[in-house]
Amino acid sequence: MIELGLHIADFTWDSGPAQLRRALAEHVREAEAAGVTRITVMDHFWQIQGVGPAEHEMLEAYTTLGFLAAHTEKARLSTLVTGVIYREPALLAKQISTLDVLTGGRAGLGIGAAWNEDESRGLGFAFPSVTERFERLEEALRICLQMWSDSEEPFDGKWYQLGRTLNSPQNLQSRPPIMIGGGGEKRTLRLVAQYADQCNIAGDAETVTHKLDVLRRHCDDVGRDYDTIEKTTIFGIDPTTTADDIVRDASAMRDLGFTAAYGYAHDVTDRKSIVDLFATAVPKLS
Repeated sequence: MIELGLHIADFTWDSGPAQLRRALAEHVREAEAAGVTRITVMDHFWQIQGVGPAEHEMLEAYTTLGFLAAHTEKARLSTLVTGVIYREPALLAKQISTLDVLTGGRAGLGIGAAWNEDESRGLGFAFPSVTERFERLEEALRICLQMWSDSEEPFDGKWYQLGRTLNSPQNLQSRPPIMIGGGGEKRTLRLVAQYADQCNIAGDAETVTHKLDVLRRHCDDVGRDYDTIEKTTIFGIDPTTTADDIVRDASAMRDLGFTAAYGYAHDVTDRKSIVDLFATAVPKLS
């Protein structure tokens, strides 16, 4: 079995911006009814290349997840994935805990080192070097884990200093699952081995098999059980995609050890057609 998740990357639908609130609420309710068990959104401020022009509609991630929380009942909610430079880690930990409490324990943390320099420079966010971003990512992971524990001790890192890591209310889950996005072999997959409950790796069978082998070696290096990390992937849906395409591709990933596949649509302005694809594919993958 492999679960299908809905990754909402494109909000430019034929209903138009004025109806986006209604359309988005209907979209996630219908997706849940179709058997979608996970719903994610991007953490970007402008639309990204490959999905649409920068000027297309893009909603802020955590405001959107709060809205989705009110219009879903069972699906797990998270970003795929948050750029570490966009929020102070303590605020991010608090946002996830808030979402977890208000969803009855359905929140997850998806996080990565960030990559979109254009939107960062455009909106005035600092965009440090790759080395610094990865150092900040590891500290952010450590801060979240500490805030989601019983500890209220200070945190004194290279980039972040916290005087008291109080977090109340705490998560309803023992700890929201952490996904680290990306397939970088030296830094990203090593952080997955050290800190994550889930990874998200995309590509063809040869590529993902190689990445999983790298992850396994990192797990061996840090003393982590490779099988305790959930492997997820992501695939695109365009106007030519059929339900059979989704079933074929998801089945291939399942055979490689993946347990969840997130589908994201681009250039599909009729949102109902997206859910129709999932409704047909889900029963064939159960």
